[in-house]
Amino acid sequence: MRLVKFLSITIFVTSVSLLYVYQQSEIFRLAYLGQKQQVFFNELLDKNTVLKYNINKGSSLVRIGNKVSASDDFQMPDTHRFVKFISSRDGLKVVQQSLPRPTLLARIFGINREAQAKPINP
Repeated sequence: MRLVKFLSITIFVTSVSLLYVYQQSEIFRLAYLGQKQQVFFNELLDKNTVLKYNINKGSSLVRIGNKVSASDDFQMPDTHRFVKFISSRDGLKVVQQSLPRPTLLARIFGINREAQAKPINP
């Protein structure tokens, strides 16, 4: 009888101790998660402050458009060109690629293909 009582008390104390250790480890884990969220929240607040400062500074789209149209060196391209960068020992080299020619049916019926974004891989 004494052995059974001793084993049951030992198992009870061990399980309560394990539960306490688990609880303490969860408290620390949740504290670290809360800290990460606080840092993320502070970064968002900083970005929000910067955006509000830029808006208050007068960077509206109308003002930006007037500045762009007022400068003489700004020019929109007439045609679109694909550009491919190739890395070499000297640095990056630019290789220009032309658009594929339209097919006969596309020229006759005026069918334009939809824009598709495809990566250019060598």
